[in-house]
Amino acid sequence: MSLKVFLELVEIKAKTASILPFLIGICFSYYYYNSVHLGLSVVFFVAMLLFNMAVDALDNYNDYHHAVDKLEYKRKTNIIGRENISPKLVFVILAITVIIAAIMGLYLVYVTGLPLLWMGMFCFAVGIFYSSGPRPLSSLPLGEFFSGITMGFVISLICVYLNSYQMFSWHWENLAKVFLISLPNILWISNLMLANNICDYDEDERNNRHTIVHFIGVKNALFAFSLKNVLAFAAIILSFYLKLAPWTSLLALLAIPFVYKQDRMLMKEQVKSKTFKCAVKILAFGSFIQVLTYSIGLLFL
Repeated sequence: MSLKVFLELVEIKAKTASILPFLIGICFSYYYYNSVHLGLSVVFFVAMLLFNMAVDALDNYNDYHHAVDKLEYKRKTNIIGRENISPKLVFVILAITVIIAAIMGLYLVYVTGLPLLWMGMFCFAVGIFYSSGPRPLSSLPLGEFFSGITMGFVISLICVYLNSYQMFSWHWENLAKVFLISLPNILWISNLMLANNICDYDEDERNNRHTIVHFIGVKNALFAFSLKNVLAFAAIILSFYLKLAPWTSLLALLAIPFVYKQDRMLMKEQVKSKTFKCAVKILAFGSFIQVLTYSIGLLFL
């Protein structure tokens, strides 16, 4: 297996969805708690990246085995069939990455305490059942919710906890603060899956994958996509108003014209090869601008 094929198997281009929530978690911990543990953050970053790679490879692995459309999807679309990759090799890669990630996670639990174990177990469970089992989460109208909450919120929450575990208290108020800071990522990550399901609607119907689009229709799904883009920027404004982010974070609003343009492109045409990238660009650019403008504010502390 070539490096190019491996990186496509683990969907390396989609790792923005975990890296930027990780970074905003560090920014918030430094700004609000004035605490950062660089060593623990690096260990978590590697473990997170490995497990994310495993989840995406598992998604391709399960889609390959469960495909109903064997001619088009299994042999021509799914990377395992298209590149003639041995399913056994994919399984070995999955096992190795998950084991290494689990060992690193247990080390972090040993250092910081049991709360990390429960959060890690939640992430592992969602990652495994996202594409596994008789009714995987990705084939249900729950996929957007779990992908957004797990990657957009829980990753940031873990990062905040790791960097401030000596002083972090588990009150609803503190969780709500992290949630609000994470909300743009939650919405944009869930929109990534929503856009994918919108573009794959016909293919999903042929393969008996009943996503949220199956139940609410393409028109309502597109409306939800646009609404969540609006709410993401509203969350950035509210974070500043509640003093959870520096004033420089408001500069992220400069991304609105770009997000609006990408949003309109998807509204006009829902073709996987042409406009799914609009959701990818919104997530990558919007989340990057949020992290950048937030981190600039840290220079003024």
